[in-house]
Amino acid sequence: MSTKNLQIATVGGGCFWCTEAVFQEVKGVEQVISGYAGGNVPGKPTYREICSGLTGHAEVVQVTFDANVISYEAILIIFMTTHDPTTLNRQGADRGTQYRSVIFYHNDDQKIIANHVLQEIKPYYEQPIVTELTAAPTFYEAEQEHQDFYENNPGYGYCSFVIEPKLSKLRKLHSALLK
Repeated sequence: MSTKNLQIATVGGGCFWCTEAVFQEVKGVEQVISGYAGGNVPGKPTYREICSGLTGHAEVVQVTFDANVISYEAILIIFMTTHDPTTLNRQGADRGTQYRSVIFYHNDDQKIIANHVLQEIKPYYEQPIVTELTAAPTFYEAEQEHQDFYENNPGYGYCSFVIEPKLSKLRKLHSALLK
C-alpha cells in the first residue's frame, strides 16, 4: 500500500462556497475547509465581520491533497480556470476585498510553482491577471454552516445560479482530474 503525500493549498477565488464545491470533485483532494485568511485584524473573524470588508480577510479554502495523485500545479490550474482571475476584488455580483483572487503559498516551492502557473495561464485571458501571490498567513476556519455548503444546500438559489456553472466549467475543462 502506498503512502500518501499530503500537502496543503490555500486559495481564494470569490465566495468560498464556489471554490469549495470545485475542489470537492477533484481526484486526490482529501479535504476542503472554507475559511478566512489575509486580514489585518487580530483574532478569529466572523462571517459577518468578513462580509463588511473591513477586516481585510479573503474568503478562502484550504485544500488538503495527496501530491502522489494530483500536483500542486494542477490544483492551481484548476483554481485559475474556474474563477475569473482578472477582476479585482470581485467575482460576479460578489464585490469587496473579501472576494479577491489570491494564492497563499506555504513554502518556496509553492511560490515558484504559483509564479510559473500565473505566467503560463496569462495568454489565455484578454485582461491582466490580478491574482495576489502572498505567503500563507494564519488560516481561520469558517463557521460550520459554511462547510460543505453546496452539498448541504443544493436547492439554494446561489448554488443553482453561481456554483453550478463553475462546476460545469470544471467538468468540461478538467474531466480527467475528477473523482
